[in-house]
Amino acid sequence: SGIYGATFFMLTGFPGAHVTIGTIILFVMLMRVMRGHFDADHQFAFEAASWYWHFVDVVWIGLFVFVYVL
Repeated sequence: SGIYGATFFMLTGFPGAHVTIGTIILFVMLMRVMRGHFDADHQFAFEAASWYWHFVDVVWIGLFVFVYVL
């Protein structure tokens, strides 16, 4: 309860929603790969999904340090 609890759940819940969105994006990419939508010249959506996951990874590393280590 209080400011710590509110901050903790905001800092972990909001990025958690991004992980859920990223999981949906990965499923969509899997379906598109299985249907042959990508080739050597047309794969931007796949790359964008990869960039998104790198962003989520970096945010989680920062949150881990901020919430659990410090």
